[in-house]
Amino acid sequence: MRQIILTGILFLFTATMLKAQQRPQFAGWLASFNSFRITGSKFGVHLDAQARSSDKWESLQTYIVRPGLNYHVRKNMIITAGYALVSNRFMQTDHFAEHRIWEQFIINHPVGFVPLQHRFRVEQRFIGNMVYDPSDVKWKKDGHNTAHRFRYFLRGIIPFSGERSFSKGMFGALQNELFLNFGDKSAVNGKTFDQNRAYVAVGYRFSAKFDLEAGYLNQYITQRNDNFTNVHVAQLAGYLRL
Repeated sequence: MRQIILTGILFLFTATMLKAQQRPQFAGWLASFNSFRITGSKFGVHLDAQARSSDKWESLQTYIVRPGLNYHVRKNMIITAGYALVSNRFMQTDHFAEHRIWEQFIINHPVGFVPLQHRFRVEQRFIGNMVYDPSDVKWKKDGHNTAHRFRYFLRGIIPFSGERSFSKGMFGALQNELFLNFGDKSAVNGKTFDQNRAYVAVGYRFSAKFDLEAGYLNQYITQRNDNFTNVHVAQLAGYLRL
């Protein structure tokens, strides 16, 4: 158990140990993750929706709507394909859209009384391109750029009761997600490493169908010219399973 805890702590804070180069930012994220199993079928529906603030919680910066179709290969394995609409505020004036097609594979398994989830996701991204029009003295949308990204997500839930069969009560959550660009990277930061998100939270499981949690997320984003952005995020998230 000691090895599991130490490994989780090291994995969680890998992103925060990197040397800072820019002023940190502070944001708030609100998220809802939902899965609906179709009765009598191996299929189901995935839907998550998120709203994210700008730096210092001044305005709504990003909203995401991400539906998908699940196929339950086994009790602990799920394949999903879906679409995502990501709308980002640009220059504090207008929103531009990023459209994504995504595929993922999830596998769940326990380590002692701690359930772990591994998620492998691939994204085909169509990122709205903004160009400055000097004749009109403003930024305008001009088509889309294409990029591809791989994401690996690891999450563990630690029931405070220590029960292997956990259906109600307080829990802690540790997770980390690594983002890697592949293919033509010119539309993004030009690098393979895109970002890392480390997260720790405390939550309450109301039933086998619903969790609510609040936590801290550290988002480390690489940019061009070896710069990066370090965002400190307060997140509130709900998980619904039907």
